[in-house]
Amino acid sequence: MVYDRTITSILQNDFTSDFSKHKSYQNYSTLFKLYENLKNKQNEQVSKDIVYSSILNNIETGIIILQKGETDWNIFLMNDYFSKHFDVPKVSKWSYLKNNLPTLCEIIENQNFQEIKTSLEIRINQQDTQTFAMQTSRSQIFNNDYFIVLLDSIQNVIDKKEKEAWINLMKVISHELLNSITPIRSLSQNLQDLVQQENISAEDLDDMKTSVATMLRRSDHLQQFVESYRKLAMLPSPQKENIELLKLIENSLQIMAPIFKKEQIVVINNITFDRRLNVDSLQMEQVLINLLTNCIHALADTEKKQIAISAEVKEKRTFIMIRDNGNGVENVIESKIFLPFFTTRKEGAGIGLTLSKNIVEAHGGYLAHRNENKQTTFVICLVDN
Repeated sequence: MVYDRTITSILQNDFTSDFSKHKSYQNYSTLFKLYENLKNKQNEQVSKDIVYSSILNNIETGIIILQKGETDWNIFLMNDYFSKHFDVPKVSKWSYLKNNLPTLCEIIENQNFQEIKTSLEIRINQQDTQTFAMQTSRSQIFNNDYFIVLLDSIQNVIDKKEKEAWINLMKVISHELLNSITPIRSLSQNLQDLVQQENISAEDLDDMKTSVATMLRRSDHLQQFVESYRKLAMLPSPQKENIELLKLIENSLQIMAPIFKKEQIVVINNITFDRRLNVDSLQMEQVLINLLTNCIHALADTEKKQIAISAEVKEKRTFIMIRDNGNGVENVIESKIFLPFFTTRKEGAGIGLTLSKNIVEAHGGYLAHRNENKQTTFVICLVDN
């Protein structure tokens, strides 16, 4: 009977039949509409599953999703990258996975399948050991318990970031070189044409003098550019000494005082406590001077110019904040300000922030910036050691 067949199909999730042309369609129209609705929903879900599966299988991150069974975990999903990279067949049982990747499984079991964020070393097929960043999460959906494992090769992450950094750097370097080489070549061609003339007029002589002077200026600029690059590439190791935080700040402010006076900038030092830092005082002074110089340029179009310096200590870390009341860093260039030779100023060399970042990182800390209420705050973080 068609009624029973339809009900059985629905209960078994079998929507392969087409009842639309059946002679009893009108008699059971409501039932057949339910069947069609469920069939459409299943087709839609299958389509989504195919799309999601395609996305997961094309991500260069090892992904494995476990589903809790009555007594053990089962492999709900393993993407292609995980299977191929770790040379693991797409098994369905946790115990099978343990046989192939014992190091990974032991860490997960020791943490009782709770959320983990760590790094681990995995040897694949007796090859060199590779280091991976592992992040896991656990969630319950419709009474089903899922455990998601993400594995990223740290070397791949580093290589990608390094490649991006080199590409950005080469863009800047090639742009700067072309800006100098192109006019020098053009002027050289012009000079060659002039000296080949039998008679050189006074006007031609003036052109030659102008060309030579221009070539000299561009050559000087190119030399300064190379020197700036050398300064970045050959940063000496910090010669650390024990120095008071307030003394470090006051020394830097004293050096900049004449410029603050000339530009009518009010500097507010909000640091009320003292703390000793183990740093290279000359290098850290350079960082502070670079950041304060940055503030001065940011305040060029501001009426009441102000720079505020503050500090705080959290969990054996010292944070030094320098904020100005200028217009802040534009969103479009926010990601580029620490790139070597990137600058928005015609007279700028574009190495101040990059050099400062390198110095702070050489001390084991970091340099960051925040945009708050259209104002920029630079943050120096130094770790106690």
